[in-house]
Amino acid sequence: MTASTDDRDKDHRPPPQPRRSDATRGAILAAARERFASDGYERATIRAIARDARIDPSMVMRYFGSKEGLFAAAVTLDLRMPDLRRVPREEVGRALVAHFLDAWEGNEELRAILRVGITNDAGAERMRGIFREQLLPAARQVCPDPEQVPTRAALCATQMLGMALTRYVLRLPATTALSRQELVAWLGPTVQRYLTAPNP
Repeated sequence: MTASTDDRDKDHRPPPQPRRSDATRGAILAAARERFASDGYERATIRAIARDARIDPSMVMRYFGSKEGLFAAAVTLDLRMPDLRRVPREEVGRALVAHFLDAWEGNEELRAILRVGITNDAGAERMRGIFREQLLPAARQVCPDPEQVPTRAALCATQMLGMALTRYVLRLPATTALSRQELVAWLGPTVQRYLTAPNP
């Protein structure tokens, strides 16, 4: 059976080209990631990012609304969660607190997205996504009741985020004065209970 002219034309059509808006958005995000990585959140500017992407700064605002919205869309964070199955069960709380302290101390982007998440819907959603995608699987490794994993992970998040907010954003003197060892000693047993204790 001979192929119709329409069928032959379809076979030789060029692949669809990405829409201009998609290409512009991608260029902005690529430039933003480079600029945030090199300059840090505070020093990176919309004007510099637009220059890197070779577009007008107004286009950045059109697509992302603000520097905070752009940062939330551009940043990708890997918390490098530990395999809690390899940690003695009675030590998982302390291990998780120590891991998060190391992450907050060594990652300017993580601290920046915490600040953004407080005031920006896109930043808040990005933070929710990070914990949903990375903390939930870790909690699932040790929680005794699979149905309670979201609740237990959320309770762990209250400790991790609360500590980070008061120590790195609000910088409450009593919190910043605590050493790493003291924070692990105070918070570890609470996180341990959230993760492994029987349901109340």
